[in-house]
Amino acid sequence: MNIVTVPTEPIAGQKPGTSGLRKKTQVFMQRHYLENFVQAIFDALGGAAGKTFVIGGDGRYFNDRAIQVILRMAAANGAARCIVGQGGILSTPAASHLIRLNATDGGIVLSASHNPGGPDEDFGIKFNTPNGGPAPEGVTAAIHAAANGIREYRIVEAQDIDLARIGAQSVGRMAVEVVDPVADYADLMETLFDFAAIRAMIAGGFRIRFDAMCAVTGPYGVEILENRLGAPRGTVVNRQPLPDFGGMHPDPNPVWAKMLMDEMWGADAPDFGAASDGDGDRNMVLGRETYVSPSDSLAVIAANAHLAPGYAGGLAGVARSMPTSGAVDLVAAALGIPCFETPTGWKFFGNLMDAGRVTLCGEESFGTGSDHVREKDGLWAVLMWLNILAARGASVAEVLEDHFSRHGRNYYSRHDFEALDAASAETMLAALAASLPDLPGTEWHGQTVAAADSFAYTDPVDGSLTENQGLRIVFGNGARIVLRLSGTGTSGATLRLYLERFVPGPDGLGEDPQTALAPVIAAAHDLADLHGHTGRTAPDVIT
Repeated sequence: MNIVTVPTEPIAGQKPGTSGLRKKTQVFMQRHYLENFVQAIFDALGGAAGKTFVIGGDGRYFNDRAIQVILRMAAANGAARCIVGQGGILSTPAASHLIRLNATDGGIVLSASHNPGGPDEDFGIKFNTPNGGPAPEGVTAAIHAAANGIREYRIVEAQDIDLARIGAQSVGRMAVEVVDPVADYADLMETLFDFAAIRAMIAGGFRIRFDAMCAVTGPYGVEILENRLGAPRGTVVNRQPLPDFGGMHPDPNPVWAKMLMDEMWGADAPDFGAASDGDGDRNMVLGRETYVSPSDSLAVIAANAHLAPGYAGGLAGVARSMPTSGAVDLVAAALGIPCFETPTGWKFFGNLMDAGRVTLCGEESFGTGSDHVREKDGLWAVLMWLNILAARGASVAEVLEDHFSRHGRNYYSRHDFEALDAASAETMLAALAASLPDLPGTEWHGQTVAAADSFAYTDPVDGSLTENQGLRIVFGNGARIVLRLSGTGTSGATLRLYLERFVPGPDGLGEDPQTALAPVIAAAHDLADLHGHTGRTAPDVIT
């Protein structure tokens, strides 16, 4: 085995964000760029010698080439074994499951999640720890420090392995096992949900449309929905993972999944619609002429999870990211279980799940999951909804209507302002942050500010403090505004503006969310002087 030590030097900008390192694909293809970061991962772990890793990605452009590089570097750094998805494919939740199932030392996941793919689009890489979850801040800080101090990386001179061939292979002295990327994950789903009940519902004429958006969940959807649950062939559309996602933007929301939205509002709409994103960890759930917001989806799942066999014993607790609506808080109170509010980023749920304090977690950004893995899981959420519908014999609209009548409605929306000038966006938030102490008692569009702060989180398990996680403004009527910059984009800055207003009912539960939130929206624009700082008067995406 010929190990080559390659001299290098630090490359600026290799600081992992909330979901690893994301850049344009051409940046990752630059000389030493990928190699530096991979070596930094191994160095931050104290070396790779004798360790086992799971490796896979969402199939986007450069995924297969990057995996060959990572395998040769793992071998050069002394790793004992790598488990790789066939074709280099692994959904992010499936990768998390394989890490846990095989008790590995972690995994390297190649994905830019819901971002577009292709030679001129986005690529990403992140390390998941042995619990299957995204690396916590202590680990990502160590990776960044290693990248900043790198002087060389190690790589084996070897032929590419055959990623298409399932079975045992090797790179140097390191064993490589190419595995079916779907089978283990699908088997796990069968232990959690009542497949017999869902199968009977589908056999009775219940129609489903699942849009895989030419991304990683196509094969998973085909195996589970069509092969195991008996949905007709063609239920899963855009099923073939493509390096550029077929030119689609693989973000499951009403804007980018317009084809599915049009079908669900069409003359012969299916009973249930769903979509997933680039790496399979996000979901959108729809009924006939019915959109389920991610915050409401989390709350409905919490209220009905006991209907699924894997959750029949109840929930230990629930957790949501701070920008997510308080709908699940109301369910937790009714169930008498704890509810935790964390910063955005799935890694913040890991400690709570590992400590057995929560079973169910969710974020407003179309991410929902449970302690079956340590990532959000799009197909899991779809199957949970199908299990609920089968058990209750109700439509999506009927389930939502019943939920609102029981718990009230948290009108909620997220407005995304994309590709902003980063300096202008940061100046705007800095000015708003400076004004927070003076806001309580002031009135904006008929609403009086009751509290305003910059969200900070103390982890109840390890005591770690995470600050500056979003600006919050709460009005006396219970309405709320949150502003933060996204950590998942690669061009300019994306401002996320979150808007919420609670209506207890029984009246006023059927308004259009944008109408119900109109005074909150107007207050948010004025409070931030959004137009003055950015020149924008309307968002690019509303969810």
